[in-house]
Parts: sequence; structure tokens; C-alpha cells
Amino acid sequence: MTGAATTSLSPTARQVWTRTRGILVVIALLVAAGITMAALRSGDQHGRLDPRSADTHGSRAVAELLKDQGVSVRVVTRLDAAVAAAGPDTTLLVTEPDLLTIAQQDALHSATSPSGGRTVLLAASDASVDTLAPGVRTDVPARVAARTPQCTFPPARRAGNADVGGERYSTEAPGADSCYPSDGLPSLVRVDTTTGGDTVLLGSPDIFYNDRLDEHGNASLALQLLGSRPALVWYIPSLSDPSTDGTAEENDGGGEAEEEEIGFLDLIPSGWLWGTLQLAVAALLTAIWRARRLGPLVTERLPVAIRASEATEGRARLYRKVNARDRAAASLRSATRARLATVLGLPPAEAHSPDALISAVSAQLPDTERDIRDLLFGPAPADDATLVHLADQLDALEREVRTS
Repeated sequence: MTGAATTSLSPTARQVWTRTRGILVVIALLVAAGITMAALRSGDQHGRLDPRSADTHGSRAVAELLKDQGVSVRVVTRLDAAVAAAGPDTTLLVTEPDLLTIAQQDALHSATSPSGGRTVLLAASDASVDTLAPGVRTDVPARVAARTPQCTFPPARRAGNADVGGERYSTEAPGADSCYPSDGLPSLVRVDTTTGGDTVLLGSPDIFYNDRLDEHGNASLALQLLGSRPALVWYIPSLSDPSTDGTAEENDGGGEAEEEEIGFLDLIPSGWLWGTLQLAVAALLTAIWRARRLGPLVTERLPVAIRASEATEGRARLYRKVNARDRAAASLRSATRARLATVLGLPPAEAHSPDALISAVSAQLPDTERDIRDLLFGPAPADDATLVHLADQLDALEREVRTS
């Protein structure tokens, strides 16, 4: 019974790995695919047109050049801050005018039109042009390429060739400048306002990207368009702006709006946050389910009597099913040691002590050629044949001790 008390059917580390490696491989592939998709979708677009970003499509280079020329650069992401900053000494750059709602466009145009400053709209399409630049129409976009100015607008003539394209515009406004045409329609249009200011529409933002600023006359054109006033307000429209749903508070116009800080969580789409929360809840519930307590083991009277041979065969089949040769060998050796200790008159406490048991067996069988220590306390068998051979040797040893 001692051998039965030490029997365990717990799987080995190798068996656990064999059973779970398929699941682990699938999980690893899903994680790798998610990371790859996130990298492909957000790599170069992180911080797009952000003057604080040094990424490929960021605009930190042009912002630093403007600061070196004495132009103050301030980033805002709320409409009320952009409206409050409008003035004759300010250039307002709108990076994504199409993201503005109709109400936002009306508020922005009402503030910039009489301000006397310059408003630069990047890649504005028919979704925003009618409101932000009345009298200007859009046409089919053209590919971005190095184009010649072909106009009298001084900044364009000084810059020369530049990477321009994207949206194309047309206007009949008096005094308007139309530059960098493609198939007869320009990708840069400047329209005067009635208060001495102007509005510049640029079909694509490529000349402001960090990786394209040093090509052709991109840097010259970008610095002239944004550096004509001592102050530049860089407006990056945000979907989290309260004015998108009409809940923004009225700006009293007293004092300047503070530059807004953008935190890490603000850059993560809300869907990802909710998805992460759901995964965390699912993981918690799974952990609770897997870690539930089953309570202590209880003995139960069997409905029928089972013969010892059947129990032995059943346990042997279980050992073989999980390849538990180490458990089987330990059970055989433990039972043999317990019986030998009884025959040799050793106390039960010394039955599993190598020094005491081996000395007693050696004294009983002085001429034996077996390695008694290896036989009773040796390593686990490497295969089934070795396990069977071990059982035979243990039986033979026990018979010799009994008959000697």
C-alpha cells in the first residue's frame, strides 16, 4: 500500500508541452499578426502633419526652421483655440479642413475672414471649400509630382519647382493667384479677403513632410506660405473636440488660448481601448474559472468490490497512456523496499533509507552480483522494455531475500 500512496498521475513537463504547444502556436501567430497589422497601419502615419513629430510624415523640420526665423509656432486641436488665435499677425494652418463639421467650418470662416491674417487650408475638397473659401471650386485630384509655378505669386516664383498635386481648384475671384497647374487647373490658389488677409489652398500637404522638405523648392515654398506673419497657429482638428457635437463653450475672446497637451491615450482610437477592456475582463473570468477550488478529496465506498489484479491492470494502463514510466518504476521500487524492510526486520522509517536498506540486503545476500543501490534507488527506465526488466529484477531480488 505504500507504493499506492506515492502514486501520481500528474503529467510531466514534456507531456504538458506536447498537449499545449498547438494552442500556444496559434496564440503566438495571432499576436504576431496583430502587431504586424498595427505596425503597417500606423507606422509612417503616426503624428502626420504634427509639428512635434519627427516621423516620415511629421512636420517637425519645417516647424523648427520657422522658429529659427523668429516665427512662433503653437499647436492647437480645438476650434475655440484656433478661433481665438485669428488675427492680422497670425497665420492659421488647418491640416484637415475636411474633418470639420459644417458648424465648425462656419465658425472658423466667420473668425478668419475679417481677421486680416492668412489662412492656409491643406487638401481641402468640396466638403469644406464652399464654406472656408467661397468662390473656389474643386476638380478631380491629380497625382503629386514636381511642378513649375507658372504664376506671378512671389513665394511660388521664388520657390520654383515643388512637389504639388492632389486637389485642383479654380476661381474667378479678382486678384487671385493660381499656381502649379496640372492639365490647366492649379493645385495652389491664393484668394484675397476684404480685410487685407488672404486664404491659401494647397492641394496636397507633401511639401510639409519631414522626408520631402529638402526636395526641389519644397522648403522655400513651405516657409514662405507659413512664415509671412510673426505667429503661426498649427490647427490639427480632433474628433474629441467638444465643438464637433455643438457642446463647446463660447470663447469670451479675452486672452490667448493655451496650447493643448496631447497624451498617449489620446492617440489610441476608442475602439482599441474598449477592445482591450473586454479582453481584460475575459482573461479575468478565465482565470477565475481555471483557478476555482474543487475542495479536498473525499473517500467514497465503491458500489462493487474490485479485485486487486483488476485495479493493478487499470493503474498500469493509466501509467502507459501517459507514458508515466517514472511513476510506475517509483511505485514498484517503493513497494519492494517496504516488503524487504518487513522481511529484514527494519523499522518502516528505514524502509526508504538507502544506507540502512542496502546494508541490510547486502548482509543477507553477500555474494549477489546485482547493483542493489541502482536496482532499488536508481533512475527511471528509458523505455517500456527496461521497465519490464526492472520489475523482473525486483521480483528476483525479493525472492532471494525471502529464501536466503
